[in-house]
Amino acid sequence: MNIIDQLEKEGMRTDLPEIAIGDQVKVNVKVKEGEKERIQTYEGTVIARKNGGIRETIVVRRVTFGVGVERTFPLHSPKIASIQVVRHGKVRRAKLYYLRNRTGKAAKLKEN
Repeated sequence: MNIIDQLEKEGMRTDLPEIAIGDQVKVNVKVKEGEKERIQTYEGTVIARKNGGIRETIVVRRVTFGVGVERTFPLHSPKIASIQVVRHGKVRRAKLYYLRNRTGKAAKLKEN
């Protein structure tokens, strides 16, 4: 095993839940304002998961005030305080980019 693989393994988190595409998740993000640090919750649907190992990211989409907002989170980042899975969605695709074109009930996923 080379040095890079070993460093990556040390930096990976072990406290993450099983996250699948279509899951409704709450991501608690550490936000720094001046000298103070607080935790802000971002709740939405996981529409994509990319890469692997320490570079793994998830794209979380939510609709706020009628506007769709997507945010990419590196899973093993120290900025993420915690992730909770609210509910598991039943999907048949690896990427749910089609949800961008849907609004209201059409954008809902069945619960698994």
